[in-house]
Amino acid sequence: MSKTQTSKEPKYFEDQFDDESVLYVFRKHPVVMRKGLIIGMAAWLVGPLYTVALTFIKPVEQYPSVNFFFASLLLSIVLGMIIMLPFWISWYFSVFIVTDQRFIQITQKGMFNRAVVDMGLSQIQMVNYEIRGLQETLLGFGTIMMQTFMGDLVIHDIHHPAKTQKKLIHILREHGDQSAAQFADQ
Repeated sequence: MSKTQTSKEPKYFEDQFDDESVLYVFRKHPVVMRKGLIIGMAAWLVGPLYTVALTFIKPVEQYPSVNFFFASLLLSIVLGMIIMLPFWISWYFSVFIVTDQRFIQITQKGMFNRAVVDMGLSQIQMVNYEIRGLQETLLGFGTIMMQTFMGDLVIHDIHHPAKTQKKLIHILREHGDQSAAQFADQ
């Protein structure tokens, strides 16, 4: 086989190493989009409320038509979707990837701001979770806290934090010391 035709695993993200396998991918709970959802849904009311206001302001002969109402409603829905888009982009493109070698946190803020935290699994010492309050308990999200050699990494609003913590601990037990053992052999 030539160098360009080596059998390798498909790449799931841009910075994935050739000898690296993705073990677990998770993201924040969709509740992080609630502010955009509320503002976006309020925007749906702009067109219909404008039409209602025109019916009270204008004389009976010049009332807005039903077509005007539906056109303003459609424009309001488009406006709401445009308002919601940056919140959805921030949620969808903020992802946490655990490979057999490292933990990667990709955080998207709006459309033009991205931060990446990349640490080896051997640097993670402890993984804990916390569910605080009624909202987090009922909706099933919470906070994951990772203690590392560099300091604490706190990740808020994680969907099913108990399951995520259990999965992370399982991966750390299987692969966490593997990278340290590889460097010791060299």
